[in-house]
Amino acid sequence: MAETALNAKQKSMAAVASYAARGNQDGLKQALIDGLDAGVTVNEFKEILVQVYAYCGFPRSLNALNTLMRLEEERGNKDEQGKLPGAKPAGNSLDYGTENQTKLVGQPVQGKIYEFAQAIDEFLKAHLFGDIFARDNIDWQTRELATIAMLASLDNVTAQLNSHINVGKHNGLTDAQVAEILEIADKTGAETVLFGLGEENTAYAKHFIGKSYLQPLTKEGINASNVTFEPKARNNWHIHRKTGQTLFVVSGRGWYQEWGKPTQELKAGDVVNIPEGIKHWHGAAKNSWFTHVAVTVPHNDATTEWLEAVTNEEYDKLP
Repeated sequence: MAETALNAKQKSMAAVASYAARGNQDGLKQALIDGLDAGVTVNEFKEILVQVYAYCGFPRSLNALNTLMRLEEERGNKDEQGKLPGAKPAGNSLDYGTENQTKLVGQPVQGKIYEFAQAIDEFLKAHLFGDIFARDNIDWQTRELATIAMLASLDNVTAQLNSHINVGKHNGLTDAQVAEILEIADKTGAETVLFGLGEENTAYAKHFIGKSYLQPLTKEGINASNVTFEPKARNNWHIHRKTGQTLFVVSGRGWYQEWGKPTQELKAGDVVNIPEGIKHWHGAAKNSWFTHVAVTVPHNDATTEWLEAVTNEEYDKLP
């Protein structure tokens, strides 16, 4: 990126929100340290970590707040506390929450889901947009920055993520800032790979578009390696000779395709059995890191025949 879209405080807030959403306490602790050193106050971080519960649940929020509390104790409670929220607006939370939601989004929010389950509509307006978004020691743009980072760190919430990206832009976030928030969330995901990220897969880089990372898991017997693809990364079409391969999908969203067949979407828990001699490719989706464990049975004459790349034109047609 030619220019930094987010300042140091905003970067740390996005990273903190993402790590908290993922439950990665080690990454969260370092992001909190970076943010406190950059001038984020303790109370600003408290607000973000409390807000985590509205999008990721109480366990994620409580664990993150515990990490912040212990960090403050380690640092001698010497960090700037920052201001506390002012008094709540007059009236009931449902009324001013509805008003806040309308201002935040730019129009009244309606939908069949809110007619189907009226309680969720009331809870959103009264509690999320009333009780939480009425707390004024961080502004709405910052709350949306944090929300985008949280949602970008969760699986299967694309509609809500896209909605909050629009809300964030309505509240002053630029396209460049949103792109950097998503990039930060992607990086926190790469750091939480189950078997470890490993080293950049430079030995096979000429057979890939984009970066991949390799973490060998076995030293003898079957060959098993954890392979992680950054968003948009994929390997070329290739064929395994004299042996097949099995892919166990660990995290993220990706693609697998055999020559002449439709592309198959992959997510955590999927298993792909690739017979010997089948031309295929696999890799990450456009907006997600992707990790699988690749297992092959050794054979003295086994080889991999690397073929043409999956072109951008082909790849960009995928959703």
